[in-house]
Amino acid sequence: MRSFFGPGGLLARALPGYEERPSQGELSEAVARTLRGGGALLAEAGTGTGKTLAYLLPAAELGRRVVVSTGTKNLQEQLVTKDIPLLARALGRDLDVALMKGRGNYLCTMRFRSFVEAGKFRSLDELPIFRAVEDWAPRTATGDRGEIEDMPDSTEFWREISATSENCIGQTCPDYGPCWVTKMRERALEADIVVVNHHLLCADLAVKEGSYGEVIPPYDTLILDEAHLLEDIATQYFGVSVSSHRVEELSRDVERELKAARLDARELLSEVDSLRHRAERVFKSLARGAGRRLAPGWMGDALSEEARALLARLEGVRTAILAIPERPDPLGALAGRAQGLKDDLGLVLEADDDSHVYFVEVRGRTVHLKATPIDVSARLRELLFEQTRAVVLTSATLAVDGSFEYLKARTGVAATDELLLPSPFDYDEQAVLYVPRGMPDPRSELFVDRATDEIEGLLEASQGRAFVLFTSYANMNAVADRLAGRVPWPILIQGEAPKAALLETFRRTKNAVLLATASFWQGVDVVGEQLSCVIIDKLPFASPSDPVVAARIDHMKSQGENAFADYQVPVAVLMLKQGLGRLIRSASDRGVLAVLDSRLVEKSYGRRFLASLPPARLVHDPADVLRFFGHPDTVAD
Repeated sequence: MRSFFGPGGLLARALPGYEERPSQGELSEAVARTLRGGGALLAEAGTGTGKTLAYLLPAAELGRRVVVSTGTKNLQEQLVTKDIPLLARALGRDLDVALMKGRGNYLCTMRFRSFVEAGKFRSLDELPIFRAVEDWAPRTATGDRGEIEDMPDSTEFWREISATSENCIGQTCPDYGPCWVTKMRERALEADIVVVNHHLLCADLAVKEGSYGEVIPPYDTLILDEAHLLEDIATQYFGVSVSSHRVEELSRDVERELKAARLDARELLSEVDSLRHRAERVFKSLARGAGRRLAPGWMGDALSEEARALLARLEGVRTAILAIPERPDPLGALAGRAQGLKDDLGLVLEADDDSHVYFVEVRGRTVHLKATPIDVSARLRELLFEQTRAVVLTSATLAVDGSFEYLKARTGVAATDELLLPSPFDYDEQAVLYVPRGMPDPRSELFVDRATDEIEGLLEASQGRAFVLFTSYANMNAVADRLAGRVPWPILIQGEAPKAALLETFRRTKNAVLLATASFWQGVDVVGEQLSCVIIDKLPFASPSDPVVAARIDHMKSQGENAFADYQVPVAVLMLKQGLGRLIRSASDRGVLAVLDSRLVEKSYGRRFLASLPPARLVHDPADVLRFFGHPDTVAD
């Protein structure tokens, strides 16, 4: 490792301007020990450590399949297109690498033909996008929708032509051989390094738990990058969700397959109409209880009767499909989908498992009825960590209070080695942390007005060039309204354009200011003076009104644990570290970190936050911010 990362080593020869970072070699050696000898390594590597190459080198040298899982598809692409090619160039040899994404990212050629034959658009605005897909489909080498430029994530028709598991008919499909998912798996079976994301990893674990096979090829060596995200993503995949959209998709797919097969099945179409009618009544009633936690016997008599009728209609659709003689395989698969939807709906309606929290959620026009596990640590331990010979969990934000105890408790991992590496950046010189004293309580009606005044002053000092990150859309929109006309800098607001487009606009727009919420707190990288200030409105405590958060708090209290100290504070600490980590991304970056929440310095638990944050100089006077940005003439004011 030292000969690779050291001065004059292989990496220095491959990367102009390379600067040795001793912590990078230290991390790489620890990863190598774990990958060779087995066990579980927990490693926090502060921003700038170079952790990606530090774990990729021992993975490439191991001589057996290693699965590398990271937080997002964008980070997967960065690994495959930037980091791994750099490693290969430094080593002077090719590396056998496969990229695996969730099935929904890949085109299903059979469903694509069916959609061309009998599909319907819900908006004519999607027609130009579909023409782009038609042009791309015969030329693609992977079937990955990521190859299509400017295709919005919200494109409705894509789900109808993608290779999702619930639509797949497996080896009976006439396109099984040339299927893009089949080809993806074949590449992964031959690769030494398989790059996945946590969503696919957890989906694979859930599939294995249900005895439905596997998505990712067998592995016993795993590297989890951005491991702080694991618990939340596992929680999604180990739960059950039944939505109005899921029922409508089933109904629409049945109609389309009948049309594509030119079948006259009036009884089935009648059952589909009845299913839609019953689903509309049930989900409309459920929407009135959005956010409500559910317990056994939660339904009144009227809703209970409607729910039983909806279950009967799902059974009716399934039976009517199976009654069609010589039905095509895609239509037959829809009978299985109807059964799966019926089973999931029945499970959630019962709401009788104490290990889960049951609730109703409304997102846009879609109503979701959910069953979510309160604690996933036992299932992660059983399905993942006990089945894996060697595992590395790493991130820039894993530790709280200088310890990994919180991570171990929430994920069930039993560490055999731990490593805590600070960032190599000189925060004392490169940044200041500004926390104003005497701010109103964040729950006060006075908070937004005072926060807006503080933000305006900070933007004046930094000349824009800032991220302003919020813990809620309500605060973001309220501040955006108040800032309008008060600052001369270009204001970008989350929701005005896709995330990638907003980031690109921010990078290209001089003195721009971006107002955003949770999705911009992590996985966002803007290097240089274009981003010189990160402002966070308040400490990011998860809302206790969130059903999952509330259930976890209640569960911990019932066990005699301190939910605030042992759960709510650690979650907020890690989130704050992620948000403030957007600022200093290189040794030449300089800027101001600002948290507009006086609790950080006025409450006893604030010390836990400060101890976990980058060691920037703490200031409370706006004059210190002005001085940092080189405005000495204004200090007297």
